[in-house]
Amino acid sequence: MLRSHTCGELSKKQIGEKVELAGWVYSRRDHGGIIFIDLRDRYGVTQVKFNLEVGKKALEKAEKLRSEWVIQVKGKVIARPEKMVNKKLATGEIEIEATELTILNESKTPPFVLDDEKNEEANENIRLKYRYVDLRRPKMQEMLRVRDEMIRDIRQYFYDRDFREVQTPILTSSSPEGARDFLVPSRAYPGKFYALPQAPQQFKQLLMIGGVDKYFQIAPCFRDEDSRMDRHYGEFYQLDMEMSFIDQEDIFQIMEPLMVELTKKYSSKKVLATPFPRIPWKEAMNKYGSDKPDLRFDMEMVSISDLVKGCEFKIFAEMAEKERHAVQALKVDGGGKKFSRKDIDELTQVAMDAGAKGLAYVVVKKDGSLQSPIVKFLGEELAKRIMTEVEAKKGDIVFFGADKWREACEALGAVRNECGKRLGLKDPKKASWLWITDFPMYDMSEIEEGRIDFGHNPFSMPQGGMKALKEKKPLEVLAYQFDLVCNGFELTSGAIRNHDPEIMHKAFEIAGYDKKEVEEKFGHILEAFKYGAPPHGGNAPGIDRLMMVINDWTSIRDIYAFPKDGSGRDVMMDAPGKVEKKQLDDLGLVLKEK
Repeated sequence: MLRSHTCGELSKKQIGEKVELAGWVYSRRDHGGIIFIDLRDRYGVTQVKFNLEVGKKALEKAEKLRSEWVIQVKGKVIARPEKMVNKKLATGEIEIEATELTILNESKTPPFVLDDEKNEEANENIRLKYRYVDLRRPKMQEMLRVRDEMIRDIRQYFYDRDFREVQTPILTSSSPEGARDFLVPSRAYPGKFYALPQAPQQFKQLLMIGGVDKYFQIAPCFRDEDSRMDRHYGEFYQLDMEMSFIDQEDIFQIMEPLMVELTKKYSSKKVLATPFPRIPWKEAMNKYGSDKPDLRFDMEMVSISDLVKGCEFKIFAEMAEKERHAVQALKVDGGGKKFSRKDIDELTQVAMDAGAKGLAYVVVKKDGSLQSPIVKFLGEELAKRIMTEVEAKKGDIVFFGADKWREACEALGAVRNECGKRLGLKDPKKASWLWITDFPMYDMSEIEEGRIDFGHNPFSMPQGGMKALKEKKPLEVLAYQFDLVCNGFELTSGAIRNHDPEIMHKAFEIAGYDKKEVEEKFGHILEAFKYGAPPHGGNAPGIDRLMMVINDWTSIRDIYAFPKDGSGRDVMMDAPGKVEKKQLDDLGLVLKEK
């Protein structure tokens, strides 16, 4: 071994001992005849002192040292002078008086500084290109530690509850699960393709049929989706779990204590409520304009459709009368005093980015009068009735959304979220966990106008089973589907699964799939259901997103040792990259110019 101790473990207990340390030069300070370096490894930082009296040769070598050189130091642990104690360091009460120095490897000047505070200014793509250097930063080392410990704790949690960890295939078949698949051409079967799994969805259901009644794994998932601040391009990891002979409540009872435990251990946040609140999807949309509402603040929307039917303000009157349309109001306490004209313009843009055509508002002034371009269209009396309905008081502002019900809700939901941010209502010390339940089984297709499509997971059990599918209108059918949300982020989706072949055929038929198409895409699982499939269900929290949310990290890319950049490129390995023609020939592929 090149070291007897790590750079983070030495303390006053070792004073007088001879030690050997190895690591990277974090910083170097020359005081003329005495050189100090901070030596860093994964465990921390220790100050090393080179002086003429103790080690002349070591001092001469130390004069050459530069940032990020790899060295070994031998010397004695001594106490720092009282005035030189560094309380910011775990090893700040001691230093090493070096007698020997071995330079193990030199380093080019790093492309950015490794001090976390100064590093924030470094270009992300430069950091990702030299990720092996970036990983030496204390912040990155801390991330790797937390991720490792969290995954170990998750595993132990499920082992303690008699779950069995099972790995499912990486090379599988393509299936329509919402995102684009990553396809892998087969050499042995020309013209055919494997797909990387978007999730182990069908495999974990097959495990239930196979008698593995409590399954979990830390599963890699692959989806060709654009990246965003809470979604890493291409690949991510989820805690995948499934159980047999259970109902929705059993899943909640397993997952809630785990999330509470992880929040308490790996963040400074206080969990606001246990058991976690449960809000039906439609109620969440009506009140918060989102199926992942941030409940660290109370701001709720109110429907005023009944109030404005037949009013003189044409757009409100029309939306109030139309089926599946709505007029929604959002009161912001104190917003009339705190929001400038510029703020209102920016909030209008937020609503428009969410699909609204504009953003109407009314300010309640200090004297109780109403200020807004729409008051003259509503009339003073109706405007005051609306203010009473939403309980607006002096100094408040009320925003309005009028459109198709979902679009009106989502636009005001985006405004609500931005108001919470601007008014400082998103307390970083709170964790607001909640379940969103009772998702609609079907929705109108976003791709093909007039077509019914699945609103969530096509493998979910409809509430009411076959009877509901046959007797209810498709958009009225609810599913045993749920999401777990924290501070405005969806962290898991789950469901009680459909385990009946006849119900599954009917569910897909309503969504426009004929029997032959369903058999072609899902024949293996439908066949498996005919061999005694138990009732089962589960969910799959995203581990990376969970870490990001409870630690308030600004980008999910910070959670990965070797992430892709915002456009999906691995700038360190230069991927995706070209391959040789022979490789394409082996696979029977010809590239087509775009």
